[in-house]
Amino acid sequence: MSWDISNIQEWSWKEHPIGAVIKAPGNSRLIKTGGWRSLRPIRDEEQCNDCLICFIFCPEMSILVADEKIEKIDLDFCKGCGICAEECPRDAIEIIDEIEAQTKEKSGT
Repeated sequence: MSWDISNIQEWSWKEHPIGAVIKAPGNSRLIKTGGWRSLRPIRDEEQCNDCLICFIFCPEMSILVADEKIEKIDLDFCKGCGICAEECPRDAIEIIDEIEAQTKEKSGT
């Protein structure tokens, strides 16, 4: 399927195709929405003191905690909103471009 988007600047909101929408409430843990992400949080474990402020503010509950410590950021559900980084009082979370993060992972750096 392809769309003619030559005049996209003139489209009203009704002409844009619906995308990345979950219509049924209460199923967010069933649908891995991390693929929507264009930005990725990277946590500096040495800088982090496990204050859990990021956990409290994360709207997707993507900050996983065990024994009152951050275990990891669940990228299957993180949408890259950056709230965790914004709220972190120690600047232990950096938001980077998702493509850049994937490239680093593939190269092992």
